[in-house]
Amino acid sequence: MKIENLRSEQRDTRSRVSATVTWEDCDRPRHQVYFETDHAFADSLSCNPHAFLVACVVPAMHYGERRLLIDTEICPELWDGLLTATSWLRHWFYPHQEPIRIEAKMRSHLPAQRTPERAGFFFSGGIDSFATLRTNRLHFPLEHPWSIKDGLLAFGLEQDRPDIFELVVKSLLPVAQELGITLIPVYTNIYLPYREEDAADEDRFRFWKFEFQGAALAAIAHAFARRLTVVSIAATLDLHYLGVWGSHPLLDPHYSSGDLRIRHDGIALSRVAKTKLVAEWGIPLQHLRVCNQYRRYRPGVFNCGECEKCIRTMLTLLTLGALDQTNSFPSQDVSDELILKKVNIHDDYVESCYQHLIGPLAEIGRQDLVRAVEKRIAAYHNRKPTWKQRVKHFDDKYMNGNVAKMKSLVFHKRQRPSNDARQ
Repeated sequence: MKIENLRSEQRDTRSRVSATVTWEDCDRPRHQVYFETDHAFADSLSCNPHAFLVACVVPAMHYGERRLLIDTEICPELWDGLLTATSWLRHWFYPHQEPIRIEAKMRSHLPAQRTPERAGFFFSGGIDSFATLRTNRLHFPLEHPWSIKDGLLAFGLEQDRPDIFELVVKSLLPVAQELGITLIPVYTNIYLPYREEDAADEDRFRFWKFEFQGAALAAIAHAFARRLTVVSIAATLDLHYLGVWGSHPLLDPHYSSGDLRIRHDGIALSRVAKTKLVAEWGIPLQHLRVCNQYRRYRPGVFNCGECEKCIRTMLTLLTLGALDQTNSFPSQDVSDELILKKVNIHDDYVESCYQHLIGPLAEIGRQDLVRAVEKRIAAYHNRKPTWKQRVKHFDDKYMNGNVAKMKSLVFHKRQRPSNDARQ
């Protein structure tokens, strides 16, 4: 893969930086990668080669490119970090694949004019992002350089409809102002060339969830390195249930450079603990957006109240006595019927979230909800694949059956009688 023709341009209402991406080893069309923002933030956006490098390295590896070439200087710290991050991804998913070569000139010094220290984070309006901001406010005085001043809200990752994205921007602007941060909308297509086929994969959005999300967010941050020196990515998984995931403490920090630090934030807090932080803060309760059913969004309504993620959040707020304090959801209660009908637990992390709710639900006397949650957990365990099935799935999908072949060979050797026995 080659990254060429880096350029900046002014469009009707936005400023854009872009580059041309040419595939070399796989049959994919050449395309333009871009980052855009409103003219109000034009001075903050730069045609930073690091943004394009981080945006392309994981897709290049995923689709089997042997090298990634960018004909400009890059930070050796980032180059070294990308080698580590891609090594982890290879270890998890592509152990049979050769390491991708990153070919670029090494920058021998930091930029002459360093950006003043300024911290930002990715601000979606969800529990994880609000918890990151709340923790930051509790731990860092406002005058501290790591006190968050900016929130990046990205279009083209989770959402692909501009009209709906504008609704989200308008909904978060008031709370951003109330919380003392500047909301910066960002528009990018770094994921869109892969989104449709990723959605069609048997493990829906597997590439995004397990490989690309941390790199995609870090790439956006690098596009704003003229403004920001440290950017936090809110963790999804907590330490007790940490598994392979595309935004991970073993990945995200390695997308840093000498002039921009990427932080993986919040790994020490469970989902329940994060929700408690947000509920006690109070301000975000009227602005929560936890639902991924974005095609159902309409002005002032950003949570369907029926998907698994909405129900899980509503249950948690119910145990905290905070569900009746928010207008972010269609209802201020949850029924056992809704849980049994709509909740489909699909992994160990989500199961852990519901396990943590059983005790608190019992404490508030909602045995009806306890029974419903326990039934959904039991249903998950009944259909949960065994470790042998998981190994076979991994072998079939990523190892071309080589694990089974090796097992067969070893078993065959063990069963063969020795020469002495044959005599």
